[in-house]
Amino acid sequence: MAEERRGSWFGFGFCGFGQALGSGRGRQVHSPEPLQTPGEDADVCRVSASWSYTAFVTRGGRLELSGSAGCAAGGCRDAWASEALLVVLRAGPGRGAGTELQAWAPGSALSGEPLWAHTVGPEAEGEDAPGGEPQAGALPLLPGARAYVSPRPPFYSPLAPELRARRLELGAEHALLLDEAGQVFSWGQGRHGQLGHGTLEAELEPRPLEALQGVPMAEVAAGGWHSVCVSETGDIYIWGWNESGQLALPSRSLAEVGKTAAGEASGPKEDGSDVRTAEGESGGLAPFIAIQPFPALLDLPPGTDAVKASCGSRHTAVVTRTGELYTWGWGKYGQLGHEDTSSLDRPRRVEYFVDKRLQSFLFSTDQSNQNVNCPGRKKNQYIFLKGKYTHFNLFLRIYLYFKNRTCIRLSSMADTDQIHAGEF
Repeated sequence: MAEERRGSWFGFGFCGFGQALGSGRGRQVHSPEPLQTPGEDADVCRVSASWSYTAFVTRGGRLELSGSAGCAAGGCRDAWASEALLVVLRAGPGRGAGTELQAWAPGSALSGEPLWAHTVGPEAEGEDAPGGEPQAGALPLLPGARAYVSPRPPFYSPLAPELRARRLELGAEHALLLDEAGQVFSWGQGRHGQLGHGTLEAELEPRPLEALQGVPMAEVAAGGWHSVCVSETGDIYIWGWNESGQLALPSRSLAEVGKTAAGEASGPKEDGSDVRTAEGESGGLAPFIAIQPFPALLDLPPGTDAVKASCGSRHTAVVTRTGELYTWGWGKYGQLGHEDTSSLDRPRRVEYFVDKRLQSFLFSTDQSNQNVNCPGRKKNQYIFLKGKYTHFNLFLRIYLYFKNRTCIRLSSMADTDQIHAGEF
């Protein structure tokens, strides 16, 4: 790994294919380590990870892949990695031509012709934010927030105009959308309760979560088969599959690892959750929850408010208003960042970042949820955290804000086993 310095990115988790720049192959990184960014002066502004490779985009428009797929290309505004497709948003030919959405086979090295392409008109893009980043949503939400892209057909899907999306997240089989009013919608497969409607049925079209009506949300995140949202007041709501403790609820698999599960009985609760029991250490029956089909309120330590959340396939991460990072769920590859490979069914603070003394001063976004504004911010003195995950990966980016105050943003995707973090 590279030397730690101000402005570094950090990575931890599974790096068997060299997914983290400079990590080498065949490694599991259990605690954050600084990454080797592409070039000494490269300012990586976006990261997207799939299971076996990672896409890095610099503020200057350079795209670099690391892992099982490797290449470099210019003229890129955003990239979204999956095992099936690498989707790239590139500048169109000529001034005023808009941008072009391209889908490539990950191993193609972006040579030849893309598998498919779609032109995004300049009217859908909006103006760029300070620092050169577009105001429109990051992939998979397209510029203008009128459509999104997925790794399976139909690759390009328009959104109903009345949804007025400001954020969209994709899980393995479901989608979450946050609209401008803070209302959450979900659709797709629901067999693990990941839609939050109280059933295990699929939904073909976006459906609002009735359980969250009247509670404006600021963030949404989709894991493989679970979902998280953060309210404007800092509360966390979580639902879906709890196989590895990713809901911070008692998990059967963790009980079995601890040799506390010898048998089970099961039965649905009135709220629809699948509650089961296992023999505990004292010989009594200890309950665990396999599926939580309704949003459940999750408590962090007293006095701790969340501002951002992100999910891996079977783990969850939350950033607090005071700049602390909590992770839980599946930890087999060290992706929780706790210097071990333990899985957890309760939130645990990542101690590595405690001495960074990060604090969240004020967090605000524009309607597309892509700009972070810090009143009183001085030039080149700000903090900004952003992330994308896949499967069990999480990527974080942190910039320092003057007087140790921070603005934090965490975004996600869904398909890998590592965490990347950065601190300026």
